[in-house]
This record gives sequence, C-alpha cells and structure tokens, in this order.
Amino acid sequence: MIQGPRTLGRIFKARIDKTPDRYAIGWIENNEVRNISFIEYKKNVEVLATAFHKIGLNVGDKVAILAQTCKEWHFLDMAVMCSRGCVVPIYPSYLGQDIDYIFKHSDSSILIVENDKQMEKVLPVMKDWVNLKVIISLTDLSEELLKKFRNVCSFYTYKELVRLGTEDLKLNPDLLDNFIQNQLPEEYASIIYTSGTTGEPKGAVVTQHALATMLLNLEKTVKGGFTQNDVSLVFLPLSHVLGRADSMLPLIFGWQSVYAESLEKLVDDIQIVKPTVMIAVPRIFEKIYAKIMAQVNEGNPIEKQAFKWATHIAEKYFQKIDSDLSPSATELLEFKIAQKLVFSKIYARFGGRIRYFVSGGAPLSPVIIQFLRYANLTILEGYGLTETVAPCCLNPLSKQVPGSVGRPIGDVQFSFGSDGEILIKSEALFKEYYKNPQATQEAIKDGWFHTGDIGEFTPEGYLKITDRKKDIIKTSGGKIIAPQKLENMAKSQPHISQMVVIGDQRKFLTALIGIEKERFLDILDELGLPSDCSLEDLADNDKVKEIIEKEIEVLNQDLAQFETIKKFRILPEEFTVDNFLTPSLKIKRKVVSAHYSVIIEAMYQ
Repeated sequence: MIQGPRTLGRIFKARIDKTPDRYAIGWIENNEVRNISFIEYKKNVEVLATAFHKIGLNVGDKVAILAQTCKEWHFLDMAVMCSRGCVVPIYPSYLGQDIDYIFKHSDSSILIVENDKQMEKVLPVMKDWVNLKVIISLTDLSEELLKKFRNVCSFYTYKELVRLGTEDLKLNPDLLDNFIQNQLPEEYASIIYTSGTTGEPKGAVVTQHALATMLLNLEKTVKGGFTQNDVSLVFLPLSHVLGRADSMLPLIFGWQSVYAESLEKLVDDIQIVKPTVMIAVPRIFEKIYAKIMAQVNEGNPIEKQAFKWATHIAEKYFQKIDSDLSPSATELLEFKIAQKLVFSKIYARFGGRIRYFVSGGAPLSPVIIQFLRYANLTILEGYGLTETVAPCCLNPLSKQVPGSVGRPIGDVQFSFGSDGEILIKSEALFKEYYKNPQATQEAIKDGWFHTGDIGEFTPEGYLKITDRKKDIIKTSGGKIIAPQKLENMAKSQPHISQMVVIGDQRKFLTALIGIEKERFLDILDELGLPSDCSLEDLADNDKVKEIIEKEIEVLNQDLAQFETIKKFRILPEEFTVDNFLTPSLKIKRKVVSAHYSVIIEAMYQ
C-alpha cells in the first residue's frame, strides 16, 4: 500500500522500495532482450526529472510527446508526471493540423518529438506557438531542420537531457523524492485527447488521484493472477490510454515490461521476448486470426482435414467445460491429441509462454476469442474509455464470458440511462474536458459519466456492450439495429476484413465491405488474378464478389430478418488510419459514408 494521498509518484516509490532488484523495463537490441532493474528504472526517471527541473519545468506545466512507443517515451512520461508536470500525448500518425490544435489548445510549453519525420510535420504549424519554450528530440535532428527553429526556442536531444540531469542530480539528489512527497492528488497528471470519429478532439483531464486509483483498482481486481514473474510485451501507442496504462503495470504487478522494436517487427519480437502477457486491441487479434485461417486454406488436403477435426474436437470439449460438465476420458484424450497435432503450433507462434491476452478499445468477435481458447490462448476482454482512464471492466481470470467485457473493477459503479446508455461513477474518472465546460456538463451529470455506449448486464453480472449510442440505426420501418454487432460477426468470416453497415432511415440494410489481399493469396490462380494484383482488381473480380456474397449469406443466417444485409459493395481500398480509421482503429462512419455516398445511394436505387 502507498503512504499518503493517491498519486502516481507514491505508487512508483512504493514499487521501487518493494522490489528494487527485480527486472522492471526491457527492450530489444541486436535480437536480444536487455533489462534494467526497478532501482535502475528509478535512476532513469530521476535523471530526466532533474533535467526537466533544470530547463524550467514548473508545477502544472504541460509537456507534449509526439513519438512512437519506446522505453524513452515511458521514462519521459514518468519523469514529467512524478515531478508534478502534465503530459499531453499526441498520436505519431497525426498530421500538422492535429498536432497544432492539441499543442495550442493544451497550453503546452515543451514539445518532445521522435525524429526528423515528426519535426517536419511540426515546423509549418509552430509559428504561432506562443507558449513554446523547449523542443526535445529522441534522436539527433538534421542541421537543416535545426536551423529553422534554433532561434525560436531551446533545444535538447534526449542524450543531452540525460547528461544535464546526471550532472545536476549530484547537486540535487533528493529532488525527485521531494517532488513526490509534495505531489497533490488533484494535480493534473495528463490531458489525453480523444481520437474521436467526429469533430475536434476533446482533452480529457486526468488527475494524479484518478490515475493512481485506476492502477489500484486493477491491482485489487486481479490480485494474485498476475505476478512478478510475468513478462509483458508493450507495443500499443503510448498516446492511447490503453497503451499508456499497459506501460504503468510494472508499478502494481512488479512484472517486467519489454518494449517492442516496432509494430512491423511484432511477430519477430514475440519470439525474442516470449511474453506471458500481451495487451492489444481487437484489430491485432483479427489480423492474427485471418492469417491463421489463410494459412489453413493454403494447406494440403490432409492438413485441412486435421484442422477441421481438431476444431470440432475442441468445440465439443469446451461445450462440456462451459456447461460445468466433465469431458469423458475419450473426449479428454481426443482434445489432447488435437492440441498436440494442431493447436500447440498456434500457441508456439506467441513464444510458448503466453498466459493471458488482454483485449480492449473495441468489441472482439466471440468466434475469435473461442478459437484462440482452443489453442490455450486466454483472452481477457475488457472495457474502458479515455474518460475512465482505461479499464473499468475486465473478464475475471477464473471465468471469461466471450462476447462480454467482464465485470466492474475496483470502485467502479455502473448505472443505465432510460435508453440503455452506460453511466459510470468512479474515483478513476477524468475530471473535465480541458477548456470545454459545455462538453463536460453534457458528459458528467450528478457525478455519473455518460459514456455514449449502449449495454446491459447479464444475470451473472457480466457487461455486454451493444453499440455506440450515436451509431444505432433506425430503419424507415422503425426497427432499431446495433451495427457493431453485425460488423463484429462479419469479421469472423474468412475473407471480410471490415464491414460498415448502412441503413439509418432506409428501408433495409446494406454494407460496405473492406478486404485484404493476404486473405486471397491462396486462391489467386482460381480467381484468374496475377500475384501482383491490386486491391481494386480483387474488388472488381466476379469470383471475389461470389465469395463475399456467400459469406454474407452465412452471416444472415444468424440474424433476424430486419437485421440481414440485402446488398453490399466491396471497397477498392484497405481501411487504415490514413483514411477511414481513427488512431485507435475505430471506423470513422461519417467519413466512410461521405466518401462512398454515390456507391451507397446506388444500392438503394
């Protein structure tokens, strides 16, 4: 337990005191994991906190970070928050206008950039940044870029900042401890801007108390389930609230967090690190599932038959388990054979040590959860938002319910509006939207945060999310439809990557279908397409249309008549953060609908 008011700094100090010599942070270098202990972790944070003090960071000052996930990002994050500053994360995928808005709106005075690429986006928009005092770069910037802003503000590289802090720490050895001792729970720890699907992003103010409460809620909920021997692989954007929470979990569980080299090298990084815990968003699991299915389809007839048999055996086995029945000796033997022949190979892809996956940020298809379960890969699906400082619900380690996001954690309370909207009350709640009192008043009423999500509890106390309130479709016939339910079901089909359901104020539902080339590689010859064909070639191919049509028919079999998809169009481009996805990989429905309005209207003519 921490001593004194709830703040991140006190949690940090308590962990260092408890397990100073255990591994805390790791990273990959020359295809090997390098580690530092908790006491060395503290030294890194202490040096940077001292440097920030030296360059003029005052209590409450805002520091914006524009960089990909790495250990340096986390060290800087902890240093600012533990020395009573406020961190403003910016997605590294954001363009100049978004960076400009967040930096100015947040009143930031220090900017941390990763490299030349990020600085090139900043230069054209920083002319009227009146609060800008310092720019820090994680890497050396080119002389050409330096010349363009050297007279505007002070500049340090990460290495220079470390040298500065190391020298000053000799004169102020107790500086960080004093900051932590004097830290107040109501101080701003971070302003996290939502990557909303519509409108300007809103800055959710997270206090020290809220951040600390979130961590303590998690510790209480899974006490004993995660241990100091666990190893987590961190790869989500630290600008996203889930990735940020992931980076802080060593403080409560005492485990080691290893930072992946990059998302592009994730498959290799998994084999190097061999993690026991991985936190990800549904899109990662969807891609994993799609790749496995594609490889199965590419296999020879014997391999395909073995996979089909193993899946059938696993399905029967878990039906018994989920019904609280004991499988027979024959069923148990068959399941062990299926595991050895088929599913053990899937498990090995993740390093051979995985105990738990954690999924959050959006709904994940129960089909995918169940399939990975066959391979002894347990997914704990959870629920949270930027405003709830990440997790407020999590499936228990003892019993998971696919299709649910679990049970409330810690002090989190739930209620529901008359329309089924989920309302949340907790001490781990954001304080307000920065400089936006109207949005704050609309979101928080009588202490309850109105999430904008529709949901319900099962009789066993598990929360199920139906949809986003603003995304609910009402047909011209008055039928109410939750599009996310249909879209998540569709993503478990072999060749459908994304689906956007259309139908508000229309007579029937239609869909825009997103596909990925890798799902068709094994049948390109049958389609009459060359190996270098484009996505547009696939979208226009009649045989591809037949394949998708059959998969839509399969989907429709499990839907009420008014929920069925009557028409569809295959889109000639993949959904990415550069077009139709937010940085947190949610669909920008209005953008998609506007961009493909002609195609949509054609389906209703």
